Amino acid sequence: MPDPKLAQVAQRATDLDRAAAFYERLLGSPPLARFDPPGLLFFSLGDGTRLLLEAGAPSALIYVRVEDVRSAVERLRADGVPVEGEPHVIFSHDDDTLGPADTDEEMAFVRDSEGNLVGLVGTRPKGQG
Repeated sequence: MPDPKLAQVAQRATDLDRAAAFYERLLGSPPLARFDPPGLLFFSLGDGTRLLLEAGAPSALIYVRVEDVRSAVERLRADGVPVEGEPHVIFSHDDDTLGPADTDEEMAFVRDSEGNLVGLVGTRPKGQG
């Protein structure tokens, strides 16, 4: 049996226009589709995985991989996005079990336009930061 792949993540969004603007800025691409009614908004998270935003979904803690956590936080902060946790190293990868070997994994946390907590994740060469 092939490895299972994540197909979709649902996230609560009570204002689709506001959520569309936030996630388009965060992900760097426009929505894939919008169905109104019933009030569904889809984004691509890459590799065939979709992000579904809808009012009826529960709040989820999602982690989005970004190229540079620190730059992403500064860009979002400049846009007025609340930063809940500053960029920090959470793990050093000695091998490639969970990430590229010889890198530090960084995380930061922000609040999206709907009040959901969103983790930003990235890696950089060990000791750079």
